[in-house]
Amino acid sequence: MNRIRIKSASLLVIGLAAVAPLAAVEISLPTETAKLRESPLPGYGMAMGMCATCHSAEYMAYQPPSARTYWQATVTKMQKTFGAPIPDDMIAPLVDYLAKTYGTEKNAAESGKPAASTPSPAAGGTSATPRRN
Repeated sequence: MNRIRIKSASLLVIGLAAVAPLAAVEISLPTETAKLRESPLPGYGMAMGMCATCHSAEYMAYQPPSARTYWQATVTKMQKTFGAPIPDDMIAPLVDYLAKTYGTEKNAAESGKPAASTPSPAAGGTSATPRRN
């Protein structure tokens, strides 16, 4: 019985000795400097509050320019599939901001010309293939 206690005590001491050097290490990360592209569109402020909670500004900037249907599907996926707390009435302004700021409507928004419309699947067109996040 004493041998079991001695072995248990020895194992405890060895275990504590192995854990003692593992102290918490503090690190400092650089300040985030990337920002969403500013816009007078109402969706800009919403994107700052909704999208930037999970996604970096760089993430959105590196998406290939995509049609409005892609951004609609992406925002809906974030809300319905991933549970992002995006109210239904915020989807349209968010999609408008993303399509005009990061999407294929960017040049049209900058030039003031209307963007070429993308046919919807219901109208016999094809939707943009959603990309993974």
